[in-house]
Amino acid sequence: MGSFFIEFRDPLFSIIIFFSIIFVITFISYWWGRYKRKEDNKDIDRFLKQFKTLPSKNELKVLISSGELSEKSWLLLANSYYKNGDYEKAIEIYNEILEVGKGTNSKETMFLLGKTYFRAGFLERSKQIFLEILKKYPRTPEALNYLLLVYEHMRDYKSAMDVLEPLDELGEDISLEREYLNALMILNDVKMEDETKVQKLLDIYKQNHNLIYMIFEYLFRVNPQLAWENLDHSKVDVLVQVLWNLRSKDLNLDIISKSGYLRELYSARGDISLAKSSSIFELDILIKLEKKANATLGFEYVCSSCKGTYPFAFNRCSACHAIDSATIEISLSRDYMREFSEESNSFQ
Repeated sequence: MGSFFIEFRDPLFSIIIFFSIIFVITFISYWWGRYKRKEDNKDIDRFLKQFKTLPSKNELKVLISSGELSEKSWLLLANSYYKNGDYEKAIEIYNEILEVGKGTNSKETMFLLGKTYFRAGFLERSKQIFLEILKKYPRTPEALNYLLLVYEHMRDYKSAMDVLEPLDELGEDISLEREYLNALMILNDVKMEDETKVQKLLDIYKQNHNLIYMIFEYLFRVNPQLAWENLDHSKVDVLVQVLWNLRSKDLNLDIISKSGYLRELYSARGDISLAKSSSIFELDILIKLEKKANATLGFEYVCSSCKGTYPFAFNRCSACHAIDSATIEISLSRDYMREFSEESNSFQ
């Protein structure tokens, strides 16, 4: 018995007991933590599960009016749906916030609702929302800008022009918007003759040399000779896809021979042999190939404002709505049209 108490008083025994207690506490803490995290995740999953499918209008009204989530939280949830392209859910939430909410963020909520309607393609509803905002809060440039976009998409250019006046009074720079809308009105006027359109578009271009792609893409389709005569050689790179796709009969060799860029471009295409190399890699490769391979130029457009990338040309960026912000990037790609033409000839 005395030997037992001697062992109990042994320092090594005390150390073993100490570390055993630490191990037990650590073990219990670890598994308790895992259990709590699992339970918390279940609570979160249960909360989010109700949003995997759209609640009914009455259910949504109960959820919002219950106050379990703040109005700001509902706005953030709606915005996440908007960013994911789930506009239906975002619209339902915005509408219920306006109906049962406290109205502390009614202007912001109405603006977001109008913006979502616009993105979803409900232009008439979007228009009514922005008009309602402007009725209550006239000095709201954000609502005016979106109302202008709505009218533009509805092709109601006269109403869009009317929106420019209050924007001007609010100190917004509307010069480019005015030129752009004037050009759209001309291009979409079915009663106006092509030659009249050409002259009016040239008048717009000569004022500030803006909207180069928008105007010259039309000019090269309707009157290539006049387009060549008015083309600014320092900005031809903006029109490289238009120029690359021109028919051989529409080329003006006198003008092309005076421009280094144009000589390289059409030497790469194989129409002329006035350039033996180019500082532009893609053109240099095509010049060296001398049409011995199925290669051509590919085109990609980048918005200089928001850096959005598109496979096609645009006059107004669909993401940030900037006008005349497209810059073009060229690449080498396979010439499928040439392959198709060769295959068609082989069957004849």
